[in-house]
Amino acid sequence: MESKNLTRERQKLMVNLLERKIRLCARQFYEERGQEDGRALDDWVKAESEVLKSSILRPLWAVRDEVQSPEA
Repeated sequence: MESKNLTRERQKLMVNLLERKIRLCARQFYEERGQEDGRALDDWVKAESEVLKSSILRPLWAVRDEVQSPEA
């Protein structure tokens, strides 16, 4: 039981760290645009993509891109 709790705690920590990196990256995009309001979702999605591409989750992200972009 202790092992499951430890695994859950590690998963929560990883999710929190990823979310924090995404938030910081989205904030950077916002500032680079001159702090123009109304594009928060665009900034978040772009930041999420950038952060996940450079994380240990990159192999999963690559598979996701292949599924979403079928070859012609």
